[in-house]
Amino acid sequence: MTQNYEHYISKHIKSVYKRRLLSPIIYLVILLILWIILPLQHLLFPQKISSVSDLSKYQRQRDSYVQTTLKDLYFTGYTNTLLGQKTGYYYYTMWDDKCVVVLLSPKTCEDGLPTIKSAHIRGRVISGNKAFNTLLDSLAKDLDWTSKGISGKISPYLISEPAFKSLSSTILMVVYFATGIYALIRLIADTLYIFFPVLTPACRQLSRFGKPSVLLAQAEEELATLPQLATEDMFITEHYFIELANYGIAIVPIQEMIWIYKHSTLHKFLWYHFSISYTLHITANKYLYIQCPKNIKSDIDGIMDYLAEANHDILVGFNEENRLKVQELQNHGLQFDKFIAFLKRRI
Repeated sequence: MTQNYEHYISKHIKSVYKRRLLSPIIYLVILLILWIILPLQHLLFPQKISSVSDLSKYQRQRDSYVQTTLKDLYFTGYTNTLLGQKTGYYYYTMWDDKCVVVLLSPKTCEDGLPTIKSAHIRGRVISGNKAFNTLLDSLAKDLDWTSKGISGKISPYLISEPAFKSLSSTILMVVYFATGIYALIRLIADTLYIFFPVLTPACRQLSRFGKPSVLLAQAEEELATLPQLATEDMFITEHYFIELANYGIAIVPIQEMIWIYKHSTLHKFLWYHFSISYTLHITANKYLYIQCPKNIKSDIDGIMDYLAEANHDILVGFNEENRLKVQELQNHGLQFDKFIAFLKRRI
């Protein structure tokens, strides 16, 4: 017995978090692959261009996100609309003896300034789309030119600032980096938990009742020497209730418990009922609440009987009387009721 449970809590914590390392590692690898496949790097760090010849070079899907400084931009009088809203204003400028059309966002051009002396923009190089061709046809009519004639004077590539700042690109970058940061934090935290089990949330909760490292060491020693009761993943020692399941870990001093009860869950598929599992609910001092799901009735009943015998002050069973007693013991029932009453009055 001693050999089997030597440092059993720490070993279990390490095994749980070693398994949890797999999901953030896989996700970070997927993000790395997406970084290579998708033009995310160019969205974050657009290519700098300094001549009109660069437009043809960077008009490909991956390299189409660019930044540059343009001078002496003139409003064409035409705008781009989407669902009745103006999303961009068409300007033109002379660049290396070539006329270049630029679609500026409303903010950059202040909703259609006649001229802009200088503007540093981040945009996407677009090659002859439908909107651009329509613009050329309109300009040709205004100037009494042919479409072929005006195409020879204007670069076939358009720089679109709204395309760079599109909603889809923004959402993609936010989701990419937010989930990536979360996965990285998970990876770092789980690694720390493997090397320092006392830092895990289950052990940190012990700080409500004393020094976590001391209480963890005491629980480890009691479990290694003489556990009072043991089920598949729940244990009771002289002073502690310990749950070591694959989905989580809990360590609670028995003398700090104030209420325990069980709750049954019927598992079914369509109309077929195939099993019932039981969840042990534990309320302890300092507002500590623990749930131990997916257990069988005999194990839960044995644990509850032993805990009730070990601490005669524990309230057993779910009923209104016990709920009100726990509210009084936790000293928050009155404040909670007042808060609800205040909300009702405000409504």
